[in-house]
Amino acid sequence: MSHDQFRDRKILVVDDEERMVRFIRLNLEHDGFRVIEAFNGTQAINKVRSNLPDLVLLDVMMPDIDGFEVLRILRETSSIPVIMLTAKGEEGDRVRGLELGADDYITKPFSPRELVSRVRAVLRRTEMGTAATHGLIEVDDRLKIDFDRREVWVDGKLVNLRPTEYRLLYHLIQNAGWVVTHDQILAKVWGYEYRDEPHYVRLYINYLRKKLEKDPTNPKYILTERGVGYRFVDFRRKKPDEETSQD
Repeated sequence: MSHDQFRDRKILVVDDEERMVRFIRLNLEHDGFRVIEAFNGTQAINKVRSNLPDLVLLDVMMPDIDGFEVLRILRETSSIPVIMLTAKGEEGDRVRGLELGADDYITKPFSPRELVSRVRAVLRRTEMGTAATHGLIEVDDRLKIDFDRREVWVDGKLVNLRPTEYRLLYHLIQNAGWVVTHDQILAKVWGYEYRDEPHYVRLYINYLRKKLEKDPTNPKYILTERGVGYRFVDFRRKKPDEETSQD
């Protein structure tokens, strides 16, 4: 069933190693994807604009413009899903890619199965993120969220959320007042393939707090339930002595 769901989706593969591009192409085409190739950063940017792919697989290490710079340029105009290809052990690269707006990373060397699984998971999340709760939600005087327009307002200013941050906020608000476990967040926001990647949750909770909270170190909206997960404050049942956990 899932095999037909993403058939013919266009994937742009960007890597300066022709052997790597060929390996990825063969495996993605075997699973029904269409593959576009680019061998440097300039080609990648041009092909995103001319071919409008559904997802980009982007190598970090490239000779002319590196993958981070390509990602930064893409993120100025596009929320197209991007998976970074990083060298083994380069944790700094992975975190930097996520901070610049990558949706995921795959560490080289990787198996064909892992490659296809990650591509499917990111495509699935991207499509899930377009479905939504309706109407304007007024959490309090500071924070308003319009899921129909995909807009978040803090102190009357529009706040720019990346697609993954938006999906995370959506699932927290869907369960406002209830604790959502790390595993539930990973499954809902990233996909079941990510059960062993709890650092994603911590990283993106921090991103959201920096954008939404008045004092991210003493959050009032996204509360930590130690050792279990996170809870979005129950704004539907206001209490005068509303208590909050600390970070």
